[in-house]
Amino acid sequence: MDRLLLLLPTTTYRTQDFLDAGRTLGVDIVCASEEPSTFEAHAPDNLLTLDFADPDASAAKVSAFAGRRPLSAVVGVDDLTAVAAATIAERLGLRSSAVAAVAAARDKYQMRQCLAAAGVPIPRFRRIALKDDPFLAARGVKFPCVLKPLALSASRGVIRANSVDQFIAAFRRIAALLQRDDVEVAAEAGEFLLAEEYIPGLEVALEGLLVGGTLHVLALFDKPDPLEGPFFEETIYVTPSRLPLEVQQAIERVTAAACAALGLSEGPIHAELRVNDAGPWVLEVAARSIGGLCARTLRFGTGMSLEEIILRHALGWPIASLARERRPAGVMMIPIPRAGRLHAVRGKDVAETVPGVEEITLTAHVGQDLVPLPEGWQYLGFIFARADTPDAVEAALRDAHTRLAFEIG
Repeated sequence: MDRLLLLLPTTTYRTQDFLDAGRTLGVDIVCASEEPSTFEAHAPDNLLTLDFADPDASAAKVSAFAGRRPLSAVVGVDDLTAVAAATIAERLGLRSSAVAAVAAARDKYQMRQCLAAAGVPIPRFRRIALKDDPFLAARGVKFPCVLKPLALSASRGVIRANSVDQFIAAFRRIAALLQRDDVEVAAEAGEFLLAEEYIPGLEVALEGLLVGGTLHVLALFDKPDPLEGPFFEETIYVTPSRLPLEVQQAIERVTAAACAALGLSEGPIHAELRVNDAGPWVLEVAARSIGGLCARTLRFGTGMSLEEIILRHALGWPIASLARERRPAGVMMIPIPRAGRLHAVRGKDVAETVPGVEEITLTAHVGQDLVPLPEGWQYLGFIFARADTPDAVEAALRDAHTRLAFEIG
């Protein structure tokens, strides 16, 4: 039986979906997390504790484990585990992109340097040290601009600035964010931020799978809500895209060029792009699949999940079809409207009766302290819908959201 190592940080939404996929495939699953499990001593063959922030140490520990329990594949489920997974795979000779490529995708500054050198359309950018005087740093920036940390995801810490005063405020806010106890970044990522040109236009997300360096597009998502700042909270994703075919093809070409520029060759990628009259612009390319529970919008072939696709690829198993089901689908990541404690949620039963809505999953729990963007990264939950047209999917998501009430105090 094939044995698969899953790197599952305690903060991920995706543990259950990946475990379900592994069980569906009938593989032996080994779970690794950064926090020790109380059951690890009783199940040493299936539970590991790894320091994902130290990929080399993780690889050494897994190599020793694999000496008695050989592994067929390793999969990191999100940004926090991507470099560790690639390092482990390289050590064991398993399928993965090169460690340097995954590390470059993880660091926004390195990513920009690689893409710029290859001529991939990206915003103009500068790396700025957090020890610098923000007033002086702002003098060399063209407005509007976007400031962001080098290594966080889910739009955390991403802030638009239209003036010097807004630049200074954003600079200080990001610096404070990087000092929070719930933020873990490598030393350099905690010492710099990125200031880049604001690119107007529509934003899209491309979900893909790299096989031998070839990009296979699994889905292209429209983001119908305007993402203009000052913060960039993502809400609705709808697929298939409603953009003209030639625009979609241009997005695919630019994304493939970005992956090649970074040196990514194997596994899932998630790309964020802006599209305007000048064409597609790459904002991000991550060496992992879509975050949160959003993968539940995707089904392939005869009903295969995205997680099954990812595991099959890592194991080197055949994949009958990478074609997404034809029916339009979408998800709303329910935003946190303000900081406070969640006291109650009302209207879920009614919202789930909206035609087209398949499921509403609330991931925030009553009594939880909520932190909105840009300091926070979580959502209240997820609304999933399917319908005959992308427009109907979007309408169902918006209708369901209006029927939910969150009491926050």
